[in-house]
Amino acid sequence: MASETDLYELLGVDRSADAAALKSAYRKLAMKYHPDRNPGDAEAEAHFKAVGAAYEVLKDPQKRAAYDQYGHAAFQQQGGPGGGHADFGDIGDIFETIFGGGFGRGGRQRQSRGADLRYDMQVTLEEAFDGKQTQIEIEVSQSCDTCNGSGAEPGTGTRGCNLCNGHGKVRANQGFFVVERPCPNCHGRGEVLEDPCGNCRGEGRVDMPQALDVEIPPGVDTGTRIRLSGKGEAGPRGAPPGDLYIFIHIAEHDLFQREGTTLLTRVPISFTTAALGGSVDIPDLDGSTNSIDIPAGIQSGKQLRKRGAGMPVLQGRGRGDLVVEIMVETPTKLSKAQKELLTQFRETETGAECPQAQGFFDKLKGALGA
Repeated sequence: MASETDLYELLGVDRSADAAALKSAYRKLAMKYHPDRNPGDAEAEAHFKAVGAAYEVLKDPQKRAAYDQYGHAAFQQQGGPGGGHADFGDIGDIFETIFGGGFGRGGRQRQSRGADLRYDMQVTLEEAFDGKQTQIEIEVSQSCDTCNGSGAEPGTGTRGCNLCNGHGKVRANQGFFVVERPCPNCHGRGEVLEDPCGNCRGEGRVDMPQALDVEIPPGVDTGTRIRLSGKGEAGPRGAPPGDLYIFIHIAEHDLFQREGTTLLTRVPISFTTAALGGSVDIPDLDGSTNSIDIPAGIQSGKQLRKRGAGMPVLQGRGRGDLVVEIMVETPTKLSKAQKELLTQFRETETGAECPQAQGFFDKLKGALGA
């Protein structure tokens, strides 16, 4: 977990959540991550402590108001002469233990990692079926070659910040509270550069294009997120880089619609095939053909399912299903001979051939008293 984790997000509630919603969310998470239910799971125990600490803050109107106004700085125990302050030291200790430092007393602010980046990629349904290897190029900040990411001109270093005396933080009275914030001069590092690098202006990073190889696994769908660890923005002055997240978008297909691992398509058939039965061939995304049997007497709108002919299961085994919706097409262009044959067929109809139509007209006659 990162030190800037939002307490409302931690509990999974809106910032406008009332006391009942907070309590309900806390209880669910506390039960889920309770050590008795997760013996030996250090991560679950950390979650359990985190949601407990978040609830301790948000259930108290005074602490919640302080958090809403000042964020995590409100939990830092303050000293110093003059003025009162909100003593949230115990809560600050909990967050310092769980989140690894951003909330504790004193000390320099930990260097933040580089920002995560997002890249939207459109792939065809065929590519989503087979998976593919591709390469993308993005403009992203990378470690400066001149200073090797330090931000300082080669041969120079850093010195203590004069504004915060090397502590990385400064204090300010805010009415009832004494708020401690990162030093604006050194940005919480406690030190400043003697001579900033001329290439990156002391940032330790510069923007440049980067080519990246990306593997798209079979079965991806719109919304699938692929994480490339360490391929986001470089961190300032040697801090770790962020991650790159690739969000997949599946392009519309001429033949198929997709619902999860299920492929759906609509197939028109002639009314003679519908009456007598037959089969239709549907192309598969793997290049083969799926033969679908049409039972005699099928009606428009009837769906036929073929197991295992859909999309691959992402990071799993097997495939979903192919669902074919039948549309019976009435002929619009008939030859003279065809018309004669249909006329002969109509003359032999008894009504039993189309029971739904016969039933409808029988009901209609009854309703009209005929």
